[in-house]
Amino acid sequence: MSADSRAPAGLRERKKERTRRTIRTEAMRLFQRQGYGETTVEQIAEAADISPSTFFRYFPSKEQVVLADDMDPVMIRAIEAQPPELLPLAAFRNAMRETFALMDSEDSAFEQDRMKLIWNEPELRGVIAQETERNVVMVSEIVARRVGRDPDDVEVRAFSGALIGASWTAFDGNGFDFEKIDRIIGFLEAGMPLFATAPAE
Repeated sequence: MSADSRAPAGLRERKKERTRRTIRTEAMRLFQRQGYGETTVEQIAEAADISPSTFFRYFPSKEQVVLADDMDPVMIRAIEAQPPELLPLAAFRNAMRETFALMDSEDSAFEQDRMKLIWNEPELRGVIAQETERNVVMVSEIVARRVGRDPDDVEVRAFSGALIGASWTAFDGNGFDFEKIDRIIGFLEAGMPLFATAPAE
C-alpha cells in the first residue's frame, strides 16, 4: 500500500491541489518565457518535477492547462449562497465581487496571464467559441435552479448568453478588468440604457 493511499482524504486532496497548481504555474512560466507553441508537455512535467503520465492525470492536454477555469467552482458556490429573493443578475454581481475579493495577488496575476494568453495565442483563440458555449450552459444551469425553470428554456438561454457575451467585452489583449465586469453587470441590470453621451456620475 502506498503512502498516498494511507493518507487521510483531506491530505491527499491538498497534495493533489498543490500538484495541480504547480503544473499550471510552471506551465505559465514556460509559456511566457519560450512561447506556448514551443512548450511541450514533457517540458512542463520536468519543470513541475512530475512524469508526463502524471501530467495527463491532471490535464488531458496542454491546451487544458490554460483553459481550465479554477474560478468556476468558487463562483458557483458564491452564486448559490446568495439569498433566494435576489434577482439573478444581482446574485451574479454579488458573487463576482465576493469571488474577486477572495483572490490573492498570486491568483489574480495568474488569471490575468491566463486570459492574456487565451486572447493573444492563435492556437487558443480558436477555442473561445467553445468556452463561450460551455459558460452559457453552466450559467443556464445555475439560473434555471435559481428561478425554477428548465436550463433549455429560451429565456434562460438568452439571459445566460447575454451575460456571458457581455462579460467577454471586459477582456482584451491586456487581460481583464474586474471593475469593467462589475460595470457591465450593472448595465445589464439597468436594462442596458444607452445615451448619446455618457451619463453623469
